[in-house]
Amino acid sequence: MTKADIVNEIAKNTGVDKASVLATVESFMDVVKNSLANNENVYLRGFGSFIVKKRAQKTARNISKNTTIIIPEHHIPAFKPAKSFVAMVKEADF
Repeated sequence: MTKADIVNEIAKNTGVDKASVLATVESFMDVVKNSLANNENVYLRGFGSFIVKKRAQKTARNISKNTTIIIPEHHIPAFKPAKSFVAMVKEADF
């Protein structure tokens, strides 16, 4: 499902015009991105959490050059679904 599909589905279910729905979805995504960029987690009860995970420094190998490199500590965004969300997907009949 793409962002356009999401906008169409919300517009169809709510009766709100697509331009308003698109602006709302874009604004939601901007708020989540900005919050994570500021090291603030976003919790959506019943859906899940957008969190910032810390990756520790590690040693890796470049196989083609046969060298060792150090990957510094860094932060990455992650999504952790709510238990009810996970249960709903597990019960879905595909």
